[in-house]
Amino acid sequence: MSENSNIEVIVIDDEEVVREAVMQTLELEGYSVWGYENPLEAIERCSMSFSGVIICDLRMDIMDGIAVLKRILAIDAQIPVIMFSAHADIATAIHAIRLGAYDFLEKTDDPEQQLNSVQRAWKKRQLVLENRQLKQVIQGHHQINDRLVGSSALIKQLRQSVLQLAQVNVDLIIVGQTGTGKEVVAKCLHDFSPRAKQPFVALNCGALAESVMESELFGHEAGAFTGALKKRIGKLEFANGGTLFLDEIESMPAALQVRLLRVLQERSLQRVGGNLDIKVDIRVVAAAKIDLLEAANKGEFREDLYYRLNVARVDIPSLAQRKDDIGQLFKHFVAQSAEQYEQEEREVPASLLQQLKQQPWPGNVRELRNAAQRWAIGLPLNIAGLAFEAPLTSADDLETKLGSYECDLISTALAEQNGQIELTAKALGIPRKKLYLRMKKYQLERRDFCSGEGDNG
Repeated sequence: MSENSNIEVIVIDDEEVVREAVMQTLELEGYSVWGYENPLEAIERCSMSFSGVIICDLRMDIMDGIAVLKRILAIDAQIPVIMFSAHADIATAIHAIRLGAYDFLEKTDDPEQQLNSVQRAWKKRQLVLENRQLKQVIQGHHQINDRLVGSSALIKQLRQSVLQLAQVNVDLIIVGQTGTGKEVVAKCLHDFSPRAKQPFVALNCGALAESVMESELFGHEAGAFTGALKKRIGKLEFANGGTLFLDEIESMPAALQVRLLRVLQERSLQRVGGNLDIKVDIRVVAAAKIDLLEAANKGEFREDLYYRLNVARVDIPSLAQRKDDIGQLFKHFVAQSAEQYEQEEREVPASLLQQLKQQPWPGNVRELRNAAQRWAIGLPLNIAGLAFEAPLTSADDLETKLGSYECDLISTALAEQNGQIELTAKALGIPRKKLYLRMKKYQLERRDFCSGEGDNG
């Protein structure tokens, strides 16, 4: 295999004979070459993570080469674009270089000179991407340690995997028990990637009916079905340029799995009730509580969709697998909660931390975080076998005591009603709107009380 086989070169020229000649020259040197007559199709391949080189004809009927150059550099100003022309035009060459073109070559130039230009451009692109990755790691090191907290070997390995995979523009699967933090990992994959400035869109497949999920994912045109009064942009389209996180993907109905597979293969979609193919540039991160390969083998999940998503995989350890992190995590969440609820941070006794390490924690990090929040506001931990409590001190005023009691009351009701807002509001005897306001006040998330739903803990 040629040492150039991993180097991608895109050739844009509306003259087939010239385009094929350039491609043949490059292919003989082992390059991976893609040719395009239509510049717009080539532009769609460009992204912040594009690692190759682009050769573009200057004069084309479909779109002027300078216009193509501007469109590409608007996506990433450091993508190397070599302008190519059969007409010697010094003024145009200077203009292209000033706009940001890497080089300007004549089609009559010696092929060796053309190949040397491609090789230099590729090396420069690799240096740019390596510097970006290093900068991301340096800048993001503290941030990811604050998001994926712990010092165990398993969590260190997880942080390293996330930072590495964040730079690779591939779809992937996150596997972990409920409460381990699958959405946190998905958000890290997005925030530390070249897509960070684009949308991060999350959808819980297990929380929606099939009819609703189809519209949520793909959107719909006005009049597509009864009640569709106007066009709606779906999550896939809204995430264009960014990351779509599909939690509990094992709950996705088979018919929608087929449609999602098509989107992943063709990077285009049709809204419900529409005929137009809409191009989308997205990275799909799927999460599951179960082994999807095992589910595929049983016929409970599409095998082809599994393999299309499983380009890479991230396994999140359970809290039971990294018990040495429990004390650090608990103190971290206590500090967070004290700041959130404007409370004085209470010291956590070493004996309590030791007892916490002995607990099974079936709810994983989310359950531990909820316990830390209760400790921070002075409520009983409500953990079997633990005698510790954090009684409210005399410095706590009546408003704080009432707030703590109200927060505890709402949390208990939400847990009893499995996070269902309507039933919780009825159980508490208050309107839905008032419940939402109280939940917002105490930063209570519905998903934290739904068994098997969400994973942002």
